[in-house]
Amino acid sequence: MFKDPVCKMMVDERTAEHISEAGGKKVYLCSAACKSQFDANPKKFGY
Repeated sequence: MFKDPVCKMMVDERTAEHISEAGGKKVYLCSAACKSQFDANPKKFGY
């Protein structure tokens, strides 16, 4: 399980539909809204 850095919800990497990449790492997000926020400013979330 991976913690969504935006909303802190736990996301299963095997079934995640929303995936971004930052700092050479995959980031799994729970929703399109969280992915949008993350993609706009990954540094805000520690990436």
